Amino acid sequence: MYNKEFDVRWSDLDANRHMANSAYQNFMSHTRMAFLIDNDFGQREMAQYETGPVIFNENIFYFKEIHQGKPVRVTCEVTGMCEDASMFSFRHNFYDYKGRNVARGLMTGAWMNLKERKITALHPELYKRIKNFPKSEDFKVLEKADMRAHGEFPSDQL
Repeated sequence: MYNKEFDVRWSDLDANRHMANSAYQNFMSHTRMAFLIDNDFGQREMAQYETGPVIFNENIFYFKEIHQGKPVRVTCEVTGMCEDASMFSFRHNFYDYKGRNVARGLMTGAWMNLKERKITALHPELYKRIKNFPKSEDFKVLEKADMRAHGEFPSDQL
């Protein structure tokens, strides 16, 4: 499983002197992008095929506080992908310096064609790379309905 270690900086803390939720999101994003880069799917490849990731939702479950002074390890694993790889899901676990699971982040997203600004199937070259990514034990082939499984829909009324 892919993982990355971070020092918790002063700027990662909130008024309660524990790690702020925005820091969790930043660590997850950084770990995800490092995972993609290490699997030959970085900014250069995204720019070449005018493709970029878009996040549909991100949920964080907090189990224990994280404080400054000891490193935190963040894992990244692909938990789902649709057949054409246009939509995906990732799971991130946070571990303290003793190896205790202190938080978990779940996210779903898709690949967007940056020229057309629409969700798109991946270019065949990128698809070749992503289909071989390491997957979680509970990996699921995603359907479009999975992206709205949370039950939240827009409401234009004020």
